[in-house]
Amino acid sequence: GFGGGFSGFGGFGGGGAQQRRYRGSDLRVKVKLNLKEISTGVEKKFKLKKYVPCSHCHGTGAEGDGGAETCPTCKGSGTVIRNQQTILGTMQTRTTCPTCGGEGKVIKNKCKECAGEGIVYGEEVVTVNIPKGVAEGMQLSMGGKGNAGKHNGVPGDLLILVEEEQDKELIRDENDLIYNLLLSFPTAALGGAVEIPTIDGKVKVKIESGTQPGKVLRLRGKGLPNVNGYGTGDLLVNVSVYVPETLNKEEKKALEEMEGSDNFKPNTSIKEKIFKKFKSLFD
Repeated sequence: GFGGGFSGFGGFGGGGAQQRRYRGSDLRVKVKLNLKEISTGVEKKFKLKKYVPCSHCHGTGAEGDGGAETCPTCKGSGTVIRNQQTILGTMQTRTTCPTCGGEGKVIKNKCKECAGEGIVYGEEVVTVNIPKGVAEGMQLSMGGKGNAGKHNGVPGDLLILVEEEQDKELIRDENDLIYNLLLSFPTAALGGAVEIPTIDGKVKVKIESGTQPGKVLRLRGKGLPNVNGYGTGDLLVNVSVYVPETLNKEEKKALEEMEGSDNFKPNTSIKEKIFKKFKSLFD
């Protein structure tokens, strides 16, 4: 959980008895990353408002040389035995000592700055190295960077939740990136060069003459790295062709003259490929 409370047992001395150490609660922060930061990894700094060890008593909770003494209730064991009458007779149960909270010691002269707690509310700047390839919803953990524990106890952890900034042009699909390219009809028919956005800037890609809608161009290694270090994804360019919505007289006449040409009649094999690809989207 993310709350405070007690951790496992740790020794404070006292004749080998097991005393409980306070554990600070965990802290949780969110970090929003763009595709560039995800592709290279990035260093982020957080100014955290949290509990830190009291500088006046150095986390002990004691004023000056007051120190701590063995708890008179539990004699330093951190636990007490309670007798309870039941129908089966008297039963003994061992519970946490109410006087010292299981620590086995009590502060004689409490620190004035922290009221004997050993911690005060302050702030700390924490630097976090985000590895490359992380994704939305992943949670990273930094041990010991959460809230400090009372009386020099165990500090909690810092939990970093990753959020992705949506890119304007590129769509993420695990380690691959997808770009939807809309070609003009002349470029699709005649071929040419177009600029494709990538994480590292624009690159020129050659378009073959007669490129059909639905064609996918694959730019190897232009995707995102795997967070576990197993290779890099690709950039997939989905090709669509724009059909003009309005035409002037000259444009209409030119297209009407071309319509009778055999080259403008749909190729049966290409038509089958397009329909097959379309059908696969619903299988």
